[in-house]
Amino acid sequence: MNKIVEAVIRSGDQFVPVGLVSVKQALEMPEKPPFQFSHPAYEAGKTNIFVSREALSKLM
Repeated sequence: MNKIVEAVIRSGDQFVPVGLVSVKQALEMPEKPPFQFSHPAYEAGKTNIFVSREALSKLM
């Protein structure tokens, strides 16, 4: 089963949602802008815990 995460872009202290993607898609997203992703242990779109691409790859 593919894990789904929410991709966001941080703007100051706000997180601007981009969309829901699989972890594989998240890791394939471009480096710029610097995306952050919801922690895969929590429900995508419902959590305020976000990790970087590097941290996401280490969690999987």
